[in-house]
Amino acid sequence: MPNDSRSAAATPREVWEQAHQHVRAYDLDAFADMFAPDGVLELPFAPPGIPRRLNGREAIREFLAPAGEAARSAGRRIKGYSSVVVHEATDPEVVIVEFDLDGEIVATGETYQLSYIQVLRVRNSRIVWMRDYMDPRVFARSGDS
Repeated sequence: MPNDSRSAAATPREVWEQAHQHVRAYDLDAFADMFAPDGVLELPFAPPGIPRRLNGREAIREFLAPAGEAARSAGRRIKGYSSVVVHEATDPEVVIVEFDLDGEIVATGETYQLSYIQVLRVRNSRIVWMRDYMDPRVFARSGDS
């Protein structure tokens, strides 16, 4: 999402919406491109073996590529997002979004739901910092990990 003098910078909410269009399409390269070169992705509830902090767009890309492939290989499909609540912060660079990701296992039709809270700091239409709160035990309970 380039920013030039002819267009205004995207709001944090618009950046979140575009980022999730990429996630829904499993285009995790494009999602990684939403980050600033020195952007940070934090995963405070990451299970053992998963980093809790990724520094830099390329580290984020390297982490996401196998995660996206694993989801595709498992036959998971994101059907959409529900219960989306956007909290505009007093800081104009920050947005907080609560939502549920609704998905299914294509082969079986089994559905699942993951609840998230994401906090983004956006500058010049790029994510400079994102904290992603998701309970990773959901996959362990459903046997999808």
